[in-house]
Amino acid sequence: MRRYFARMRSKERRPTRKPLSKILWSTLGAFISIYILSRFSQYFSPQDGFFLLGSFGASAVLIYGAPDAVFSQPRNLLGGHVLSAFISVFLVKFFENMLEFETLCALSVSLSVLIMHFTLTMHPPGGATALIYVIGSEEIRSFGWFYPIAPIAIGALIMLFVALIINNLSSNTKRHYPLYWY
Repeated sequence: MRRYFARMRSKERRPTRKPLSKILWSTLGAFISIYILSRFSQYFSPQDGFFLLGSFGASAVLIYGAPDAVFSQPRNLLGGHVLSAFISVFLVKFFENMLEFETLCALSVSLSVLIMHFTLTMHPPGGATALIYVIGSEEIRSFGWFYPIAPIAIGALIMLFVALIINNLSSNTKRHYPLYWY
């Protein structure tokens, strides 16, 4: 038992804070992308903020705060969100009447993790995208198979577009995006 808990001790020192310029670029990217999604949402769906999902907030943290991370690359951003959205729609469409709500919630996230592993598209906010559909209102569920397209794919593409612009404006040669496309 002691060895088990010993594994939880720190192995390294915490990293230092990023340079102010990186923090400011990250802040600017997150602000612009969420602002655009909010305006886009108000234009298409003024009463419910349809394109403004919590999972996109988490994606903003990754693609602007850690643009060099594997989870932040375009393949992961788009694939993680879209595949997870398809999984949640599939589960609700075919199993909602057979499985209890808690099981649907757990399956949507766990199967999203599974498919993201197999497709090399791991993007942690994708799990939230799947869960949002399962726990969502009737209005969100009414989109059915369109949910992976709008708001998910369109929202992720807007974020990717902003990330390509903002993450490449810096004069820092180490801050470029993406590291790879495929």
